[in-house]
Amino acid sequence: YYLEPAGNVLRMVLRAPGAFEGPREQTAYRASDSAPKRMTPQRARVLEVAREGFAMRAAELAEAAGVGVSVIKALVKDGALAAVALPALRPFRAPDLNAGGHALSRAQTMAADALRAVVAQRQHKVMLLDGVTGSGKTEVYFEAMAAALAAGHQVLLLLPEIALTQSFIARVENRFGCDPAQWHSDVRPRERERVWRGVADGSAKIVVGARSALFLPWKKLGLIIVDEEHEGAYKQDEGVAYHARDMAVLYGSLARFPVILSSATPSLESLVNVDRGRYGVVKLADRHGRPELPAIGLIDMKREALQPGSWLSTPLVQAVQATLDAGEQALLFLNRRGYAPLTLCRACGHRLECPHCAASLVEHRFRRQLMCHHCGHMEPVPKACPACGAEGKLTPVGPGVERLAEEVKQSFPDARLAILSSDLTRGVFLRDTLREVEQGIPNLVIGTQLVAKGHHFPHLTLVGVVDADLALESSDPRGAERTWALMAQVAGRAGRGERPGRALIQTYVPEHPLMQALKKGDRDGYLGQEKTIREAALLPPYGRLAGLVVSGADAGEVERFARGLARIAPLAEGLSVLGPAPAPIALVRGRHRWRLLVKARRDVALQDFLRLWLKDVKPKGSLALQVDVDPYNFL
Repeated sequence: YYLEPAGNVLRMVLRAPGAFEGPREQTAYRASDSAPKRMTPQRARVLEVAREGFAMRAAELAEAAGVGVSVIKALVKDGALAAVALPALRPFRAPDLNAGGHALSRAQTMAADALRAVVAQRQHKVMLLDGVTGSGKTEVYFEAMAAALAAGHQVLLLLPEIALTQSFIARVENRFGCDPAQWHSDVRPRERERVWRGVADGSAKIVVGARSALFLPWKKLGLIIVDEEHEGAYKQDEGVAYHARDMAVLYGSLARFPVILSSATPSLESLVNVDRGRYGVVKLADRHGRPELPAIGLIDMKREALQPGSWLSTPLVQAVQATLDAGEQALLFLNRRGYAPLTLCRACGHRLECPHCAASLVEHRFRRQLMCHHCGHMEPVPKACPACGAEGKLTPVGPGVERLAEEVKQSFPDARLAILSSDLTRGVFLRDTLREVEQGIPNLVIGTQLVAKGHHFPHLTLVGVVDADLALESSDPRGAERTWALMAQVAGRAGRGERPGRALIQTYVPEHPLMQALKKGDRDGYLGQEKTIREAALLPPYGRLAGLVVSGADAGEVERFARGLARIAPLAEGLSVLGPAPAPIALVRGRHRWRLLVKARRDVALQDFLRLWLKDVKPKGSLALQVDVDPYNFL
């Protein structure tokens, strides 16, 4: 389907090299009956800990006793610690299906019954779980998971990597009485080996993972759940290009088991499949325990007189202050990392750009660096303009979350501030910050799209969207749909506790149909308009697209190859080739880029056309050709 060589896909399956080596036993230690030749306070602590519980590995024992590993080794040499062989890999605990189920509402019970019935049929069927934010979709699909586990099957729960937080893993553990296997980019090699083997032998019953978990060697997979199915993060752009949601549906079709897609803002592709009768649908129209969705208001920024360097309108500032005064929590959302997206010289107009990409360098003031968000290039912020040498003339243009934080500290000096951005909060720090936000310790949060992914903040009653217009004008045919989903998801963080919530959206185009639909809560009306526009233009899901990107070190060579590629495109009814043209970001990592776009009716054999066109095309030298069927990235 994606025109990828089978070997490239096989390589994705074999992502745990340690799993193919022989089992490696581990050595642990416990206290023996022998006393050490010499006793010290450190040795005494080690022996005290060693007598208390199970045998522990040297590093674990040293950490528990607060000593170095050398103390453990000395006690082993003296015979005071005895070696114990441990299994090579820690076994997976079996799920307890009755460990921690929640009391479901009537609507949730009906939805869970519908999904359980589909699982019981043990046939392929795709179900869309369409529920508003806060409606309890997770508890509902947990019941479907329990039904599949009771039937002896393994279950895969797919999440966008950004949503794979410790709090969500804890919810799975509380419901099923065991920690699930995890598969994502932060899993260490030893744990990857354990999970790979556990999936292959069937002992890992529940796997929570990012898109690549699809390629684990499943022994008896019986259910896939794709949470936040609308998320663009499910599309892999580099290497093997594939969409994990679509491949999950295909996997279910091949192996004859059900697939559940869950979202508060379903993709147009899934909604159209429901319209066509290809997918079933289960709806949750109300919030669990609170019927009211947050009220959404628009702030027309054309009428607001902002001071230079200020990004918050008077109505939003007043609303935030009132929220803080009431002892509640507020969130300011800006989907832009760093301090400023652009730095200009006021003397000569020079723009600081990445030396390897056709993109501006983003200032990260907390790090005192300029960074390219495309290739990762970093450099210190210069004191003088590199073009004209003028000092003190470099000026940040536009806001990022770090710059917004400066304004917030001035406007709300007594606020307990937290910033949630992938640049600033990762790993353990991210987990701790999210937990503190859930507990209400910070009362004012600034966040990027990191905060929009399924988090439950019970104290949050106000969401302020600082710039809602960022993605409206783009070359992406899904740009408006993505903006809708993001705005609705962010607004849905408010009012999930005991108090009602509301959202205020700053926009320069309040008359835009999307903004009006958000204000009225008219999802179906807005998406109906989107369907009409897409169908008239033969854009997905009513038509099909394939992107071809030619890249190379020499700009002229790339252009000539791209134009030559367009000239040899076969003629086919119901299909057109657009381009070539320089890509919107024409230089990435030192490679020049040109794009072609193939647009086809749904009944056209797109893959056959591409195979015929490209069968004799062989890029040479530094040239490369990437084919992307169903592209989600148009940069």
